[in-house]
Amino acid sequence: MSRFACCTAGLGVLAACVAVAAAAQPGLKAGLDQIKAQGILEHIKVLASDEFEGRGPGTPGEDKAVAYITSQFQKLGLKPGNPDGTYVQAVPLAGFQARSVTGSFECKGKSIPLTFPTDFVAVSRRLAQEVNVENSEVVFVGYGVVAPEYGWDDYKGLDVRGKTLVMLVNDPPVPDPKDPAALDPALFKGRAMTYYGRWTYKYEIASEKGAAAVVLVHEAGPAGYPFEVVQGSWSHENFDIAAPTTRETPQRVAVEGWIPIEKAHALFAASGRDFEALKKSAARRDFRPEPLDCRAKFAITTAIREVKSRNVVARIEGADPALKNEYVIFTAHWDHLGKEDGAGDHIYNGAIDNASGVAAILEIARAFTQIQPPPKRSILFLAVTAEEKGLLGAKYYAANPLYPLAKTLANFNIDGINVWGPTRDIISIGMGQSTLDDILIEVARQYNRVVLPDAEPEKGYYYRSDHFEFAKQGVPALDPDGGRQVIGKPAEYGQKKHDDYTANDYHKPSDQVKPDWDLAGAVEDLRLLTETAYRVAQGERYPEWKPGSEFRARREAMLKAGKP
Repeated sequence: MSRFACCTAGLGVLAACVAVAAAAQPGLKAGLDQIKAQGILEHIKVLASDEFEGRGPGTPGEDKAVAYITSQFQKLGLKPGNPDGTYVQAVPLAGFQARSVTGSFECKGKSIPLTFPTDFVAVSRRLAQEVNVENSEVVFVGYGVVAPEYGWDDYKGLDVRGKTLVMLVNDPPVPDPKDPAALDPALFKGRAMTYYGRWTYKYEIASEKGAAAVVLVHEAGPAGYPFEVVQGSWSHENFDIAAPTTRETPQRVAVEGWIPIEKAHALFAASGRDFEALKKSAARRDFRPEPLDCRAKFAITTAIREVKSRNVVARIEGADPALKNEYVIFTAHWDHLGKEDGAGDHIYNGAIDNASGVAAILEIARAFTQIQPPPKRSILFLAVTAEEKGLLGAKYYAANPLYPLAKTLANFNIDGINVWGPTRDIISIGMGQSTLDDILIEVARQYNRVVLPDAEPEKGYYYRSDHFEFAKQGVPALDPDGGRQVIGKPAEYGQKKHDDYTANDYHKPSDQVKPDWDLAGAVEDLRLLTETAYRVAQGERYPEWKPGSEFRARREAMLKAGKP
């Protein structure tokens, strides 16, 4: 008889299965039992209170958040996570806001003006007060992708130094089965977005190749949001890492911009080209860059300020002398959007996003302090800054690791928790990327639960939270999300609650602690993640990226070199 045969349908399933599954590991069960709804809620209430002013980096809210998280790590008895004996890693940031942005294209004697921010948005991440691009040749480079594992190169050896590159967003599209010349469906993971489809990648690869400027053509469908979203975020102050990282990085392109598709049609028409025809040709492996017989001109004046921010870091030392210098890392971002001047509620409390994630790693830390014996490898807890500004705290750590990334087995990132009750499922964003999913599936099976993939892979959520910065450097990373199959509720209940939050509370002052929350599901999720991480920390093998992952080659090279 299966030891899980006692687990049948109903609200008691999860608790019964936890008791059965953990019975064989009493030391682990003692730790899992420490994760409780009340503890999670109390942390969220503090971090999401008005007193913390929305936890904006470089504000008094940061000071309060850092102090609170540090004090909680200390109360739990965790060791300082920084080898210098402190609980913080300094993260030098620069705030920058474009004060003046002008641009235009000249095509065969015809001028196409660009009006900021109506039909053109742009910034310069070079952190210079003035940036100018003059008489720059304009080239259409399709999707701007170089993906050796797919045999794909949109540049085809073209020297783009000093040029302005026009690119399409997202990956090359899912093929039309009726078109014999269309892409192989296996390329670029079908409709799921790969990193090559993210706008951040497109600026990065162009920087590596020495381009002067990049202009992305915005289309609401492939981008996943309207042009107004880009206008809003790119017209306000943005942030970047102020100091150079320890890894060699190319200078950014001078201008990073977007235009709506209507402006792209005008540009291509002025150069005597058909935008739709060239867009279709860009979906082929044999596409070649297309000069547009146009010249670009841009000028950006930027106001810059220094922001001294911090990651908060603590550790539990591994029990095995031979393995304690290897690490499993939990991350959650402590920052949110801060506050604005004005009447009414103007504090962005960020209760779910992401006071809840910080609360989660604090409770998981509590669990690990009670697991006896401790895991063989060390567990690092990292509360990072400036996720809302571009994953900057995680990016800084990944480029300046306190412990070698070659000795970092995995990253577990928590960006929001389930507040709507126990679920049969848990979601793995980007499922199929690494063997971490296999371990999670095996642990979930013990509790009569299932792991499901993200239902909207085309939106690229795997590339939009802190774990991605670890993945980009080669560290296998897991990004769990709350399930949708809420026990005892109608089938559509979980998705409706998720959609309602996204529509009404996400990145709004109304993201606050609500009286109808049920954190029982969060408790089960965090226990599941704790046991999964425990297995990784105890494991005989490092987790691996699966074949086809865009991060696999970086990891293999890292481990072969044995360098951070």
